[in-house]
Amino acid sequence: MKGYVHVYTGDGKGKTTAAFGLALRAAGAGLKVYIAQFVKGMKYSELNAMEKLKEVITVKQYGRDCFIYRDPEPEDIQAAREGLQEVREIMCSGEYQVIILDEANIATYYNLFSVDNLLDFIRAKPEEVELVITGRRADPRVIEEADLVTEMKEIKHYYQNGVQARDGIEK
Repeated sequence: MKGYVHVYTGDGKGKTTAAFGLALRAAGAGLKVYIAQFVKGMKYSELNAMEKLKEVITVKQYGRDCFIYRDPEPEDIQAAREGLQEVREIMCSGEYQVIILDEANIATYYNLFSVDNLLDFIRAKPEEVELVITGRRADPRVIEEADLVTEMKEIKHYYQNGVQARDGIEK
C-alpha cells in the first residue's frame, strides 16, 4: 500500500488527538505504528493507554519537558535532533508502517531542528510508510511537500475562561 504524508496543524485543539486516533485505527488494521513526540517530555494520559497497545504502537518522547514558556536549552535541541535522526532510521527499517512525528512543526518553529532537516526526513520516507506530522505553525514548505493537510482552527475554547488542562481531555 502506498503511504502518504499528512500534516495536522493550526491553532485549534486536536492535532495530537487526531494523530493518536489514526494510530489506533492503523493498529486495529494490523499495522505497526511508531509515535515520536518532540518538545514533550511530560507524562500525558495517552501514554498510559498506548502502554496497553505496546505490541503494535511504540511511543517515545524526544523532549525533556515542555519549554514553550521559555527558550529551549541546548539539551532540548540535542534531544530533538538526535531523536529525528533515530526516527529516520526507524522509519527506513521497514518495521513500522505508520510514523507519527508529534509536534515536529513546533520543533522547527523553535529551531530544535531545521525545516530543511524535516523536509529531508519526509523525502527519505519509504514508499509504503504513512507519515503524520503534527504541530502548530507548519512551515509552508512542509505543507507543500505533504499530500494531506488539515488545519485545526480554534473558534472557541474554554481555556480562554480560565479552564486549565484536564486529565484525560487535554493532558
